[in-house]
Amino acid sequence: MGWKVVNYIVSAYKDKKTGKWYLFFYYKDWQGQRKGKTKRGFKTKREALEWEREFLQKSDANLEMTFEAFVDIYTSDIQNRLKENTWLTKKSIIDQKILPYFKDKKLCDIKPADVIAWQNEIMSLKDKQGKVFSPTYLKTIHNQLSAIFNHAVRFYELKSNPARRAGNMGKERTKEMLFWIKDEYTMFSDAMMDKPISFYAFEILYWCGLRLGELLALTKEDMDIEKGTIRINKSYQRIKSRDVITEPKTPKSIRVVKMPDFLTEEIQEYMKSIYGIKDNQRLFPITKGYLHNEMKRGCKETGVKRIRVHDLRHSHVSLLIEMGFSAVAIADRVGHENIDITYRYAHLFPSKQVEIADKLSIERGEGI
Repeated sequence: MGWKVVNYIVSAYKDKKTGKWYLFFYYKDWQGQRKGKTKRGFKTKREALEWEREFLQKSDANLEMTFEAFVDIYTSDIQNRLKENTWLTKKSIIDQKILPYFKDKKLCDIKPADVIAWQNEIMSLKDKQGKVFSPTYLKTIHNQLSAIFNHAVRFYELKSNPARRAGNMGKERTKEMLFWIKDEYTMFSDAMMDKPISFYAFEILYWCGLRLGELLALTKEDMDIEKGTIRINKSYQRIKSRDVITEPKTPKSIRVVKMPDFLTEEIQEYMKSIYGIKDNQRLFPITKGYLHNEMKRGCKETGVKRIRVHDLRHSHVSLLIEMGFSAVAIADRVGHENIDITYRYAHLFPSKQVEIADKLSIERGEGI
């Protein structure tokens, strides 16, 4: 934090009008400026002095502070560096799964044994359906605790990370990667034609491989009908009943995607049907929940196997692999940070192994 209290004298006073206690003292902020600090509303002098003690420990990054006090520092340091929805997810885990156990413990006193005891408690918890947490979620919870301790080690001179020494709980588990072949998607899309906004949204998702947030953030000015391209430079989130537009998931996500000619014509037709739409208005003023429900409806009507909306992105990648495009070309189109997609998607086409083996056999025969 970089604060430093100067010429400090205990200054706890009782407000005669309210009967409550308050504090006042001077400190130097991170720029070396001398400032006064006032804090009111304490029921007792003891509460006031306890708050003062925590403030001093935070100011000096004193590792004698409570874990809860350090979480305040951690929050101040990283919250503004993260997207709002990312921070809210982290905060939920911290508030519900971590602070109830560690909040009153001194940061410097937390041992690997304490972390193991906490892990055992978390692994015994059950969700609203009466099921224990998945291995993937358990690992996510542990990683958040470890991130807090890592922050203390890297920037506030905590000697070691007790969560790392205790070892992880849970494990990463790659979710089953479902996808539709073209015939399955065609059947599904036919069922969507009764609702144009649904039909055209799914068309872009399947034929261009956009992320759902990227699709929902698209505006009229992002569509260049003459060139047949889509500009992707933002993402949409619905947070606490608010529409929030953020930067895309990664820097590589900022890209221009070329549409097939038939899709360009479809989108042009769709935009003409939206009366009075302005350049900066969203083309698809719907939510993720709406599209999830539409996906469910289409699958039920057609009998096509149920997949997630995000699996349309997998379906697009799968289609491009089947068509023979390189990993580099696919990564550029869908906005992946690296070309490791070939390792993630290769299992979708086991028949290719037979084709490869057959060609190798032919090659060996020709060389003899």
